[in-house]
Amino acid sequence: MFVDRAEDPAAAHVRRIMGIETEYGIANLLDGHTRLGPDAIARVLFSPLVQQYCSSNIYTDNASRLYLDVGAHPEVATAECDSLHQLLAYDRAGDMTVHELAVTAEQEVQQRGIGGQVFLFKNNTDSLNRSYGSHENYLIDRNIPLKPMSNQLHPFLVTRQLICGSGRLRQPYPEEGWDTFPTKYFFSARAGHTWEGVSNATTRSRPVINSRDEPHADSSRYRRLHIIVGDSNMSETTAALKIGSTLMILEMIEAGFPLPDFELASEAQAISKISEDLTGRTPILLRSRETASALDIQRAFFEAAQQWIDVRPEPARSENGWLGTPNEQLRPVLDLWKRVLECFETGNFDPVDTEIDWVIKKKLLDRAATRGNLELSDSRLGQMDLRYHDIHPQRGLFHLLARRGLAKTLVDEQTIERAMHQPPQTTRAALRGRFLSAAREAGASTTVDWMRLKINGDRAREVLLSDPFASSNAEVDSLIEDVLHHH
Repeated sequence: MFVDRAEDPAAAHVRRIMGIETEYGIANLLDGHTRLGPDAIARVLFSPLVQQYCSSNIYTDNASRLYLDVGAHPEVATAECDSLHQLLAYDRAGDMTVHELAVTAEQEVQQRGIGGQVFLFKNNTDSLNRSYGSHENYLIDRNIPLKPMSNQLHPFLVTRQLICGSGRLRQPYPEEGWDTFPTKYFFSARAGHTWEGVSNATTRSRPVINSRDEPHADSSRYRRLHIIVGDSNMSETTAALKIGSTLMILEMIEAGFPLPDFELASEAQAISKISEDLTGRTPILLRSRETASALDIQRAFFEAAQQWIDVRPEPARSENGWLGTPNEQLRPVLDLWKRVLECFETGNFDPVDTEIDWVIKKKLLDRAATRGNLELSDSRLGQMDLRYHDIHPQRGLFHLLARRGLAKTLVDEQTIERAMHQPPQTTRAALRGRFLSAAREAGASTTVDWMRLKINGDRAREVLLSDPFASSNAEVDSLIEDVLHHH
């Protein structure tokens, strides 16, 4: 999300706060049939929060935002994180937070006699081909113009689905007809819903990069880069590759480090063509009127990142952890990136079949199809595709694979549990978390958002947090004292 201009110019590019927003699909099903529709079951899901906080839009104890988004999608926006593994932990903590709500909602529908299970899916497309997102946030230096940066980023982001797509078994929808859209497996669930390169829209005309200028920080210093083209990832190793590779590309842009030039003629046309071609070799038209394949483009960005890691400065470390992403977390990202690209060269993806979402899921579906002699259009494969994204730790197919050693993980359960209840201690989120804890203990009425902590009522006070790197603040200390002693 953010870049810290440290005293050491070289180190200025390696501390960056990031965040992930995840929208979840929701369903209440009994024997495959809908009981309550999405709007109704979403209200049941959020009813404990509405009862406790009089709102379906809150900040949780770990300083993340939890709310009901348009289209009946539960959404979690992680607290500000400033290192890769920290962000992965808070992304997983978001999954577990909404899962706990789903468990309570399932009990509620049983008690009401409605019945059925409550499902939450970390995917990007519902049964009517409507898309919902996984958005990445990186706040960048205000002095870097967005358009030139976007032109440099687009070729990487459009082709990134080769290495970190979640995979999608695209089956025709009732109104389309089987002959119009034959069933195929794609790299990405989100790619087919992207229509332009840069726009301030998010639903009417989905772009690769959303340009709406909401820095949630000092707007004279920072801009938020809002990337909305990525897939939600079940695999932590895939998510690490997605975020880690993007992080390095941004660092290189800000440091003026040489990057390959593959400006695309049309981002929307390229991203759809790439998603359909599992070889990665379909020619993509560049603005220069030459062509390059997605594999060519990814290989060139990987080679640049490999050169960057050799000169990349190490971030500082505090008593609360790394102040930035250390090279020890990025070298495995580069190793996985390299191994995925090598698989495209050989056509054998076994070396990464426990680490990359689209590969893990394709292997699962291929085995089921072979074992049951099923066509890709068989609805049972479509159900497996969906169940891969079920976040339920015991029921979801990804989690089943992980328990069997068929899908790797990076974050242990204790770290996820801790992240559910404690905010990141190296960023502004620590202040929000402390304030929320004190206010809830005291029963005080407050208003909180990304930048603001406010006590409501006769003794109204407000503190603005424009520095996302500050994990300590004397004004906040005073505000907390006021909450604890006067409410």
